[in-house]
Amino acid sequence: MSNKPYRVAIITVSDKGSRGEREDASGKLVGEIMEANGYTVTGYTILPDEQPLLEKELRQLCDKGLADLVLTTGGTGFSPRDLTPEATMAVAERLVPGIPEAMRMQSMVVTKRAMLSRAVAAIRGKTLIVNLPGSPRAVRENLEFIVSELGHGLDILASNARECGSG
Repeated sequence: MSNKPYRVAIITVSDKGSRGEREDASGKLVGEIMEANGYTVTGYTILPDEQPLLEKELRQLCDKGLADLVLTTGGTGFSPRDLTPEATMAVAERLVPGIPEAMRMQSMVVTKRAMLSRAVAAIRGKTLIVNLPGSPRAVRENLEFIVSELGHGLDILASNARECGSG
């Protein structure tokens, strides 16, 4: 990772969380993991499962250069209101399929239900967006598996790295 700490914005997608009916343990855990790995948390939002609201927030964070990395938690399942992947794809300029593939692969070691995750990762401008599951346990399993490689991807996205073949 570059000498400059990357800025991460966290978006929890939860109807109950947005109404204050459930504590957001997942979003807080994302922040703890990222800070422990040298990232600076610059934004934290809880939104209801409303695709237009999430698209608007993602566009603002990316287009205004407010974050180098946006991590969402929640809304990646099969419920009719789980539209986080659709919102991410709607604002995406390029998809990054390897990240969610790696997360699902790692999670399959723990539970076969990992195959039901619809999480995606994408690039918009100079910002990487990664969808994480909604449960704290799954957040930890997924994020701790990928966090070590995110910095290199962000270095390349920010034109701070020259060689991708080594490592």
